[in-house]
Parts: sequence; structure tokens; C-alpha cells
Amino acid sequence: MPTVYITAPLSAADEIVETVLEERLVACVNHLPIRSTYRWEGEIHREEEALLLAKTTDDAYDDLVSRVQELHPHDVPCIERFDEDDVLESFATWREDVIE
Repeated sequence: MPTVYITAPLSAADEIVETVLEERLVACVNHLPIRSTYRWEGEIHREEEALLLAKTTDDAYDDLVSRVQELHPHDVPCIERFDEDDVLESFATWREDVIE
């Protein structure tokens, strides 16, 4: 089961989180403030953003990525998948139960 690493502008993060939770594409999202520094179109940018760690399932992953892309204001959003080698079984069961 994957955890999905997503960064988003602070102004868009709450909508993304609420939508993917309401649509049952994730079981939980950890939402942390971060400062991102990156190169875009030849310039270095510094932005206050949100880091979203979304807990999902293999079955819901593609729909989650598509939905985040629809909601995200950036042309190239940061969406990275981390697969778990080991997870507490009770947590894995809970996550499976709450995602459709």
C-alpha cells in the first residue's frame, strides 16, 4: 500500500485534502507546512507550501493521482509514490476499510 508525497500551495492544500478524503481516495492525510526551493523556467523560486502525506491503497492510487492533478494549481505538481515494505497490520486493515 502506498503513501503518496504531495506538495501544494497553502491556498490549495485544504481543498485537495478535503476532496480526496470526501471521495474516499485516501484514509488519512498528514498536512505539514514546509518551505520549498525549486527551479522553474530558469529561475529559483522559494514558496511556503504544504506537504501532504496521503495514505491510500493500490486500487485507489491512480484515481488519487488523477484527482490531485485536477485540483492542483501547478502545471507540474509534485506527486510521488512511496511503497511500504512493512506496515502495522491493524493500520493497513483500517486503511483498506475506509477507502472504497
